[in-house]
Amino acid sequence: MKKVAFYTLGCKLNFSETSSIMRMFQQHGYQKVEFNDTPDIVVVNTCSVTDNADKKCRQVVKEAKKISENPFIIIIGCYAQLKPKEIAEIPGVDAVLGAAEKFRLIELLDGFEKHPKTQVYAQDIAETTIFNNAYSLNDRTRTFLKVQDGCDYSCSFCTIPLARGKSRSDTIANVVEAAKTIAENEVKEIVLTGVNTGDFGIRNGNREENFLDLIQALDNVEGIERFRISSIEPNLLHQEIIEFVSKSNKFVPHFHIPLQSGNNKMLKLMRRRYMKELYRERVNFIKKTIPECCIGVDVIVGFPGESHEDFLETYQFLNELDISYLHVFTYSERPNTQALDLGNVVPMKERNKRSKMLRTLSEKKRRFFYEQHVGKRMTVLFEKDVEGGKIHGFTDNYIRVAVDFSSELINQLKEVILTEVGANGIMKGELITIQENVY
Repeated sequence: MKKVAFYTLGCKLNFSETSSIMRMFQQHGYQKVEFNDTPDIVVVNTCSVTDNADKKCRQVVKEAKKISENPFIIIIGCYAQLKPKEIAEIPGVDAVLGAAEKFRLIELLDGFEKHPKTQVYAQDIAETTIFNNAYSLNDRTRTFLKVQDGCDYSCSFCTIPLARGKSRSDTIANVVEAAKTIAENEVKEIVLTGVNTGDFGIRNGNREENFLDLIQALDNVEGIERFRISSIEPNLLHQEIIEFVSKSNKFVPHFHIPLQSGNNKMLKLMRRRYMKELYRERVNFIKKTIPECCIGVDVIVGFPGESHEDFLETYQFLNELDISYLHVFTYSERPNTQALDLGNVVPMKERNKRSKMLRTLSEKKRRFFYEQHVGKRMTVLFEKDVEGGKIHGFTDNYIRVAVDFSSELINQLKEVILTEVGANGIMKGELITIQENVY
């Protein structure tokens, strides 16, 4: 029995797809092993969001060749779609499969026999209309369920439409069936993922369903305690969705909403589909409707043309917003993107300085959000995350909580009193006694 190992780079979507491809291997009689357990086949699922994709890919290939004697190495994912010929030149790579081909790799690479020349399968992604469903399982406590792929937006900094193609989705019926299957595996929380999740419902270029109908259908799936929306564009986060989440028993009070800049000039240069006024309106409506809601924000610093004053406007905008944390991205030049033609390049030293300022702001925002919950009794889903004698988990509104370790807590929902925010920024908690516990 041949052994296969996987190495995943990038987003939740990649993790869901890696897990599904792994199950395909198991169904064909292959044994899944850890990356460092001398696999015969290594599958590397790559990302293209940052500028170190090439460096990371080469590093993983080099490690794989050290771990196993002459393994069959396959590169898939966004970077494989964007740069297949470049990857094929990396010593040790046996096959490169694009976005449309990766789910057919067992069929295309029959027997995984080595050839003198690297095998490359990567068609023009613009022609792809097929949606390949995917979900992670047994990799971690929460499951990532892919509901949408591709993107019809044309943000000037982004390569994802080039790597994943046009927006396309599964059907509501198929997603509900997948959620039921996941529930049979004792999973407590499902995270809905996609490239542009809120754009759910497009098939063959036509809108057939919508995201609100999807989450309303999933709310009735038995066996799943929590559904979490991974990320949703502000222009697609309609009031009806927020109001539904506020009343839902299963969709948790947590939204992650990309902003990218708090300056309207920059938003226009980025070709975003909203201005900062709409973003502020969405955040205010969420906090009015769901006061305890956690709100995460993506922001890019150092985009071409961003002056010091533009950055300070973004900083002030975020400082005044009632948000909970930031994901800060230092702008990096990506080939074949419109941003390369904008000029007015921000020096890397200045980009890093701005990133540091926003990461410090994020820490303050997170701590303030956590402190509002000290003394509250909340339900925590504990994960396989153990460090220093503590086990960690998350409340429904995404507060990370640590309590004394017990193996019996893994993948369990337990009532906890939140006691204080630790020096490490993690909330300390005390388990409520078994007699009081509702789970």
